Amino acid sequence: MKKNIKPSYEKARRRTKEEVKVLTDKYIIDNNLSKLGLNKKYFIITYGCQANVRDSETIKAILEDMSFKECNDMEQANLILLNTCAIRENAHNKVFGMLGRIKHLKETKEDIITVLCGCMAQEESVVNEIENKLKWVDLVFGTHNIYNLPKLLSETINEKNQVIEVLSKEGDIIENLPVKRDNKYKAFVNIMYGCDKFCTYCIVPYTRGKQRSRKIEYILEEVKDLIKQGYKEVTLLGQNVNAYGKDIDNYYSMAELLNEVAKTGIERIRFVTSHPWDFTDEMIDVISKNDNIMPYFHLPVQSGSNKILKLMGRRYTKESYLDLFNRIKNKIPNASITTDIIVGFPGETEEDFKETLDIVEKCKYDGAYTFIYSPRENTPASKMEDNVTIEEKEKRLKQLNELVNSFYKENNDKLLNKVVKVLVEGISEKDNNICCGYTDTNKLVNVKCSKDNIGKIIDVKITEAKTWSLDGVINE
Repeated sequence: MKKNIKPSYEKARRRTKEEVKVLTDKYIIDNNLSKLGLNKKYFIITYGCQANVRDSETIKAILEDMSFKECNDMEQANLILLNTCAIRENAHNKVFGMLGRIKHLKETKEDIITVLCGCMAQEESVVNEIENKLKWVDLVFGTHNIYNLPKLLSETINEKNQVIEVLSKEGDIIENLPVKRDNKYKAFVNIMYGCDKFCTYCIVPYTRGKQRSRKIEYILEEVKDLIKQGYKEVTLLGQNVNAYGKDIDNYYSMAELLNEVAKTGIERIRFVTSHPWDFTDEMIDVISKNDNIMPYFHLPVQSGSNKILKLMGRRYTKESYLDLFNRIKNKIPNASITTDIIVGFPGETEEDFKETLDIVEKCKYDGAYTFIYSPRENTPASKMEDNVTIEEKEKRLKQLNELVNSFYKENNDKLLNKVVKVLVEGISEKDNNICCGYTDTNKLVNVKCSKDNIGKIIDVKITEAKTWSLDGVINE
């Protein structure tokens, strides 16, 4: 019988100087494994960030290499897979709520295989709970061994026992994995994995391993292949994309990588997520000189208080952040900048919160993801005294959102009667006569146009500006 491998926070925290392995032969699918899913359907739910979405695209491709077919109805599935997020408590609660639904379904359909993977699977406490209390969950694997899914599923089906294989390690780079992309025109391209920043509130360095950059030749090959397939846009992905290459001696920087990707001729390039600490003037210069690098930046600030930023381990100040913000705006005047903000971090006073409101007032963000602080087990912040009441946190969040939303609308109003380029992605869910897509600055636009424009970048005149979206017509 296979011995289960469970995660360890202690091992996940380690960082050594051991060289990262680039492995091209880890994904193996023999004839027996390729038939394991014959006449069976899978249903996958993805929680969390773009990295999880991209992982799910690989998981789907692996399952289809095994002859499983995707279905959109959980009740019709033979295999249900939850690709999970660990960033906030709310994400945890959603997953355990869904597991409750699956348990009820499994009582009427015993042969359903239930799989939990992703970042929650890398947490000791989660895996212990599944092993001790949710024995009906069939398979648990983590973020480091997606390539091993065929073998793990085979063991699960043949042994009819709960299988757990979660590796707590710094991490390798696995190349040559298959992918089934969710979008025909826009694609996610991983450029690096993991993170070494260890912000005090963040679980990602524990769940995703150390920072490790893909070699540029693999990235460029992937982008060129996407161009051949007709893709219009790529988003370069990483937990901290700006640090690309810093973990490899004498290698490309993020600025150099952006420049090389721009040379491929792909029509649109984006990148997420940026850490302000690693955003260089060279990056700003490269972006300003290449029309196919979109003037859109997601630049998490988290707090406007220097005291709180220090407690968060963010390694920049409010002043240095504003300096970077202004350098971007001065060099790229049409830049759209969005952010992340946490309210109610341990020790946050009313004065600290006012500093956050102040930086929002100064930056007038095009958008912001705002959250109440959520302690994550085993992070340094979880050991700090959480001395802000939930009532105060909710009050601050409401006040912050009102301010943020006012700038959503103010920035959208600036585009009224302007002509913008929109990549049309599909038909509006509300009206079959309207298509929808995104501007270069990542704003949602509803366009009165024919379906023939889907997959094209077209000129659109904005006729109405709303808080969350824009309406427009084709500019003749």
